[in-house]
Amino acid sequence: MKCALKLIDVIGAIDERELKEVNVKGTQFLLEACIQENVKSFIYTSSIEVAGPNTRGDPVINGNEDTVYSCSLKFPYSKTKFQAEQLVLQVNGEVLRSQDKMVTYALRPMYIYGEGCKFHLGLMDDGIRNRGILLRRSKKESVVNPVYVGNVAWAHILAAKAMRDPKKAALIGGRFYFISDDTPHVSYSDFNHVVLKPLGFGIQERLALPLPLLLFLTLLLKMVQVFLKPFVKYTPRMNCQLLIMLNTPFSFTYEKAQRDFGYTPKYSWEDARTITTTWLESVLPQHRALLKTH
Repeated sequence: MKCALKLIDVIGAIDERELKEVNVKGTQFLLEACIQENVKSFIYTSSIEVAGPNTRGDPVINGNEDTVYSCSLKFPYSKTKFQAEQLVLQVNGEVLRSQDKMVTYALRPMYIYGEGCKFHLGLMDDGIRNRGILLRRSKKESVVNPVYVGNVAWAHILAAKAMRDPKKAALIGGRFYFISDDTPHVSYSDFNHVVLKPLGFGIQERLALPLPLLLFLTLLLKMVQVFLKPFVKYTPRMNCQLLIMLNTPFSFTYEKAQRDFGYTPKYSWEDARTITTTWLESVLPQHRALLKTH
């Protein structure tokens, strides 16, 4: 079994050519190496962002792999992840030199949280700078279903085991699966508040500005970025794609993964929340100290 490395970029800080080199060509090279070395199974860690949301912010509530959704991927990270996923799925059934057939499929985790998550740290730092109040970037009603990193890892283990069973391999080969767990459905901002609230953080009651105005401001920032490009690299911390993602109800069930290869979350929501908050508590003092020196 092989899993491709990837670059993650939600703010557009990485050049699209570099994203394509790693996410697409890197995956292609791994697939070619697997074929040459008679590696029979390949699991690709994809992303919820290959599914959307689209530029209109059309919602999906408890969707599944058969949900019809019109999505034109424009953000480089989303595009390269989707292209790599398609490469992996298309190789399913490839005949190896050993005459075995390769089995491939993709897992699409929701927003992954847990110990080591850099997004938690960035939001925590913003809260420290804002005197203990987290900045609200998503509306309360824009519910999503984050997934704990330990459950994502567990899904990979169960998927790998399923590949050893010829009947299951024939069923799941060439398919993608959404991976979520029993984390409560809330907005991105409210979720981050849940794991940081025990450490004394509050959160803004509402968005700082109405969403249409925030979208307009992101367009202005994009224009500034384009204007400055010949002279200096400038990457706004917020863009239209990210703002829409943060403010679109977008959730998917794990029922198909449960049915086809026996996935059920290994970690309960209570355990996942405790582990995440405990980790954040362990790094909080050094982040407070570091921010004081800047």
